[in-house]
Amino acid sequence: MSAFARERRQLLRWPALALVLAAVAQGCGGSAFTRAQGGRLSNVADPEPAAYAGKQPVVVLEGEATYYSDVLAGNHTANGDIYDPGRKTAASRDLPFESIVRVTRLDTGASVLVRINDRGPFGKRRRILDLSRAAAADLQILQRGFTRVRAEVLVLGPKRRARSRHR
Repeated sequence: MSAFARERRQLLRWPALALVLAAVAQGCGGSAFTRAQGGRLSNVADPEPAAYAGKQPVVVLEGEATYYSDVLAGNHTANGDIYDPGRKTAASRDLPFESIVRVTRLDTGASVLVRINDRGPFGKRRRILDLSRAAAADLQILQRGFTRVRAEVLVLGPKRRARSRHR
């Protein structure tokens, strides 16, 4: 084997090693911050169903729900949280942040509690919520991508004053 061929072969090993190390790090939860939280990107707890059992809705909405892409994981949401696909969160155009919503799939009756922490969905007005991957999995809409839902707002989050454009 020529010296050129040996050198070329060695150079090809480094990208392969980098890919293996990246895969191992991903499987271990990524960064030290993520591993410290058990593989989570966010330390904000999911709403506990027992805490909201029997609670009457303040507002009821009906429409379509979609779910976020995993590509957005680690990005900041509109309220400053970090988007974690493993947490049960949602985006709404109109509901205040920190609202707790029971989302029920109309055709199967499956439901999940979510916390509003982002704005959206944008585009079609019939879409009322964008769900995290964990919430979408509970409703079994990962394959389809969207479904008709009833959103019962159990707790309205605190309303924030609008910022003045003139400071």
